[in-house]
Amino acid sequence: MKSSLKIDLNDQISTIDNRIYGSFIEQLGRAVYTGIYQPNHFSADKDGFRTDVIDAINKLNVPIIRYPGGNFLSQYRWEDGIGPKNQRPTRLDIAWRELETNQFGLHEFMAWSKKVHAVPNLAVNLGTRGIQEAADLVEYCNFPKGTYLSDLRRTYGAEAPFNIKTWCLGNEMDGPWEIGTKNANEYAHLANETAKAMKRVDDSIELVACGSSSMDNPTFGNWEETVLEECYDNIDYLSLHRYYGYYNDDSPKELDNFLGKNVDLDQFINGVVAMCDAVKARKRSSKSINLSFDEWNVWYHSNDADAKITPWQVGSHLLEDIYNFEDALLIGSLLITLLKNSNRVKIACLAQLVNVIAPIMTKENGDVWLQSIFYPFMQVSNYGQGIALTPHVKVESYKSREFDSVPYLDTIATFDKNSRIITIFAENKNQNDIMDFDIQVDDFNFKRIVQATQFFGYNPKQDNRNGEMRLKQLTDIKINASEISVTLQPLSWNMIQIQIIS
Repeated sequence: MKSSLKIDLNDQISTIDNRIYGSFIEQLGRAVYTGIYQPNHFSADKDGFRTDVIDAINKLNVPIIRYPGGNFLSQYRWEDGIGPKNQRPTRLDIAWRELETNQFGLHEFMAWSKKVHAVPNLAVNLGTRGIQEAADLVEYCNFPKGTYLSDLRRTYGAEAPFNIKTWCLGNEMDGPWEIGTKNANEYAHLANETAKAMKRVDDSIELVACGSSSMDNPTFGNWEETVLEECYDNIDYLSLHRYYGYYNDDSPKELDNFLGKNVDLDQFINGVVAMCDAVKARKRSSKSINLSFDEWNVWYHSNDADAKITPWQVGSHLLEDIYNFEDALLIGSLLITLLKNSNRVKIACLAQLVNVIAPIMTKENGDVWLQSIFYPFMQVSNYGQGIALTPHVKVESYKSREFDSVPYLDTIATFDKNSRIITIFAENKNQNDIMDFDIQVDDFNFKRIVQATQFFGYNPKQDNRNGEMRLKQLTDIKINASEISVTLQPLSWNMIQIQIIS
């Protein structure tokens, strides 16, 4: 099979906002307790943070982390997680039916964020709380000093403000599973009034309003338009959430259909962008609402196991999906899709980061191990920098049960002006055949290949619990002036970096 990618450095999608490579930590399962925070672990630092986890996260180069939820958010009292640890209350977490000791709270999250070189994307509870509590939290975090709450922060050890710039107005507020579910009008009014109050405390912050929690919800569409009509002038982003797996009519044998689900993601993003722009036109506004895709991932493996978990424990083994090789291939395609839409998707959060539907797993009395999905995410977050370039691709497509046209090749290139390096991500979805892949850059010659890797050769159902998965060198590659020829293996994720002559 033959395919080609033509690159024009002047045909640009957008400068990439690195927050598109964000992630998410929620007080759920073992994400925090025995995940990022375990004071009695042999790798723990003086603050109780697992340094082996910190090292793994730093390899992912995650620039922003959403916290503290998630469903947990809608019943959370942020005040429980500040002050002396021996005075913090243990509460029932009625979202996930766990015990929450509050030994990890706001100050711990801020200290840990610095160690993983990420900025916070903090969420406020609009399920069981509201305007005043959200404004109070902004004051506690961002006001310099001289008020009760800002001075309380200083008393608890943070002399300088946290200066948190990105905030989420609740979580999945149309979801019937949420504590404090709202209808569209209720949420729109509450979110708008909360946004006004928060920005009066600190007018430099950016706010994310909840979109519908799923495009499969009956609220989808009407919810977005109602929220945007009410909140347009006071928010900066609208959120999207989407998870993929073998659901409903899917057969575990339908790999071709599973690998085509990035087509659904692209349609979803374009649909929400159209809604945002329709409201913009009706309001005759010069302001565009961009998107925060603040929950996305593959999630389906743990559903049966979760039903057997005993409630009211600390750090239950909830949502611990063990990802296989086909999941890694889909994650790669979903990342490429986000880059293709980087003109409007400015923030995205892989949900989640550690233990809970996560690329990083921990053993409570042992080491860290890396899931299959770690590898494509690591490569795109580290090397997908600079400008996303419009991909001009020639390749055959196939028809699957859900999708009329899925290209066998999924690819995009990014360009870093400073280093003059073009990075190409390419996935061959063909299950049987190699792909002859030609890359051409208009008006420029190649100077050298910086690196070329491939991730392939594993059974689609194989996971990485044995630690055998590795990125391998991509050696079947030829360079000639302004054209590169590469052989892509069946079912392979590939990255090629080339430096061009200025």
